[in-house]
Amino acid sequence: MTHNAVLLALGLAVVGAGAARADEKIVIGVAPTMVTASTYLAIEKGYLRDAGFTATVENSISGAKLIPYLATNRIQVVQAGISAAHFNAIAQGLPITLALDSGSSPINQDLLLRPDLKDSIHTIADLKGHSIAIVAPGSIPSYVIGKTLESAGLSLADVDIKYVPFPMMGAAFANHAIDAALEVPPFGDLLVSQGLGARWLDPDKIVKPTPMEVVGYMVNTDWAARDPAAAHRLMTAFARAGRDYCQAYHHGPNRAEVAETLIANKVLTNRALIETMPWQARDPSGRFNLASLVDEQNWFFAHGMIQGRAPPQRLVDPSYAEAAARTLGPFKLINKDDALAGCR
Repeated sequence: MTHNAVLLALGLAVVGAGAARADEKIVIGVAPTMVTASTYLAIEKGYLRDAGFTATVENSISGAKLIPYLATNRIQVVQAGISAAHFNAIAQGLPITLALDSGSSPINQDLLLRPDLKDSIHTIADLKGHSIAIVAPGSIPSYVIGKTLESAGLSLADVDIKYVPFPMMGAAFANHAIDAALEVPPFGDLLVSQGLGARWLDPDKIVKPTPMEVVGYMVNTDWAARDPAAAHRLMTAFARAGRDYCQAYHHGPNRAEVAETLIANKVLTNRALIETMPWQARDPSGRFNLASLVDEQNWFFAHGMIQGRAPPQRLVDPSYAEAAARTLGPFKLINKDDALAGCR
């Protein structure tokens, strides 16, 4: 047995040891997108059970709506988009922190145009005066659209922002209620396949620093402090499932399994689309790019969306990703010929 295999065996033994000691019930808040497959995989493949947990999943259309429940420990863990509400909560000293990255560049976001406008909007500056849909106030899409506009000398004040949940943007296009929309997988690809939106721009190519942080696992720190070892087992279980996602992202042998998980949990229903569309990336051990988080916080503060800023070391607890990396060992692609960036 190799050194890495020994480390993995020992680490998984530690993860599994929790099952013999406890069967703790937890609630996980999820704002479903492509990357949230890792939460469903962690449950369905028994990783959470092996770590000593029984989980209930609460879905929400917006991660920001889950923050109050996380801060009051009605939900112990949230996997959702990072938002102004999250930064506000940390700056106010509420007991939450980011634990694991679960969605970062390449994100394969789509700034879509209404199809009848694709021949009249050519540059970012041409968006002036047009309506743009983003998922929610103070969301990372606000930051993404804001920085994209700023690259052309515009600001959010130069466009008409509409707040529309991802699954409802297609109807808004069809009703001519919006001119453009920032979508994420799988929703953008679904709209393009239905002819409701025209693919125009990937903001990943504009917004810096990268990798840009978009989705993360957040934990209630009061809950985690009661049994830090258990909290680390829990996050290692999520990181293990995240690695399964990364293998599928790189067209590994489990891609059909992950696709089935997404379908079974109603994240997406079109199997053919899941196979052909680009997926969002993540760090296989859940490490965050702190520079991206700091830039996001600074942008929200500068635009009056948060009232204060937390010091960088308060934004993330890196011990969870470090523990996952030690326990699971180096991430190795099964499909070594896949050239996709991210998830490495």
